Amino acid sequence: MRPSRKDHSRKAVWAVRIGGGLAGLAGGVAIAAMVAGTVWAQQLVADLSSHLIAITTGFTGTEVVLFGTTDGAGDVAIVVTGPRGPVTVRRKERIAGIWLNARSVRFEQVPSFYMVATNRPLDQFVTKPVLERHQIGLPNLQLGPREQLAPEQLALFRSALIRNKQRAGLYGITLGQVSFLGERLFRTNIFFPANVPTGLYNVEAMLIREGEVVSAQTTPLVVSKVGFSAEVFDFARNQPVFYGVAAVIGAIAAGWLAGAAFRRV
Repeated sequence: MRPSRKDHSRKAVWAVRIGGGLAGLAGGVAIAAMVAGTVWAQQLVADLSSHLIAITTGFTGTEVVLFGTTDGAGDVAIVVTGPRGPVTVRRKERIAGIWLNARSVRFEQVPSFYMVATNRPLDQFVTKPVLERHQIGLPNLQLGPREQLAPEQLALFRSALIRNKQRAGLYGITLGQVSFLGERLFRTNIFFPANVPTGLYNVEAMLIREGEVVSAQTTPLVVSKVGFSAEVFDFARNQPVFYGVAAVIGAIAAGWLAGAAFRRV
């Protein structure tokens, strides 16, 4: 007996329902996997007390607090990196009794600011390859010169660059301290000196377990001049000739006023 058109319609409807059910099930599984992946990725959450450092005329430096939480036990490393740019390191030598610049090396993409904070010494919880991969700590900071140098020369100029930055207070001499409040909550204080360069900073928090980085979060921080100092800075950068003329006129006027005051006395 030949099946009726009605039976064919019912089979088609069932096929659509079954296919739709399988598609919905597959979509549900995919969404659940995405949600699970998102939850798993949030093993560490961190933020800053302020995302803007405003440099005014009387700016003498400031501190920013980084705080966060983890989903369980582990070590935390914080790396703060300032805007990158070229830096030239010059070596002086005594020639005929006079100290002169004998040689210079230009490094590319040098962080203007660099600081690391951890909850305990790095060699106690992370391996050397991981430190190099994530540039954690000054020995692992990648500083590439423009020209090819012998290893001993590179080490010499590299250490001079780091030493100069440390003298200026822009590179940390020691590791900062990350403090845990219980097993999951942590915080650290990041100090920025009065001569901190302006620009966009990256503050990266990393959760490390069994020597590997299992979760990381990067938070932006802006350092910017505001107020009258910002206007003077912009004027000097955009109109250097007029700024120079104004500076000379201002110096002459200040000298004249000082002379007039002393004459009256």
